[in-house]
Formats: sequence, structure tokens, C-alpha cells
Amino acid sequence: MELRFIGFDQQDNIRTYKFDGLEKGQPIVRLVVTADLTLFLKHHINIQEGPDLCARKLSTDPAEIGPKDHQLTDEDLLVFATACADEKAHKAELRRKANLHRRWPSRQPFQPPH
Repeated sequence: MELRFIGFDQQDNIRTYKFDGLEKGQPIVRLVVTADLTLFLKHHINIQEGPDLCARKLSTDPAEIGPKDHQLTDEDLLVFATACADEKAHKAELRRKANLHRRWPSRQPFQPPH
């Protein structure tokens, strides 16, 4: 099923993300995912990640997709925040190794200029 983000509504700290579920030869299905914005603050996740997080949640188990309402949970945001932190740490380690390699070139026998 293809998901198309069509917008959101917000009331207090609850944001409701709306999607259309498109499947060839089938009627359009309206999908709704709610998220408590305090969880974004708690896990230091940018609010702009909301639509992507909702789409991921809807895509993880296509059998569960339906017109029922879905919710981004604390666990959903924790998993995302942990994955982001792991990726950031991995990139930092790669940069550190690259910088060490540049600072300390391997020892080569001295070769006079030609």
C-alpha cells in the first residue's frame, strides 16, 4: 500500500497525522496516527520527523493497516531516538578513524625526490 501524507491537525499537545492509503484497484483508505508532542521533546526528536515516523509505523505491518486509529507510542519514539543516536555515534567513530589516519600516516621507507 502506498501512503500519501495529507496533513495534520493539532489540539493542545496531540497532533493527528492524516494519510491516504492507496492500493491499485481499491478505494482510498483514510489512515490517522496520533502523537503526543511531549514524547518528541522527551526523546529529543524534531517535530519534522513526525510524518516519517507515522508512515514507518503504518508500513511496519501492512496487515494491521486499516481505518482504525493508530498512535505513536513512547516505545516507537524511543526506538527511533536510539537508532539515530547509534547512527550518530557510528559516523563520529568513522570520522575519528579517518582523522587519525590522516594525522598519523603509515611509515613508508624514505624515498629521495626524483
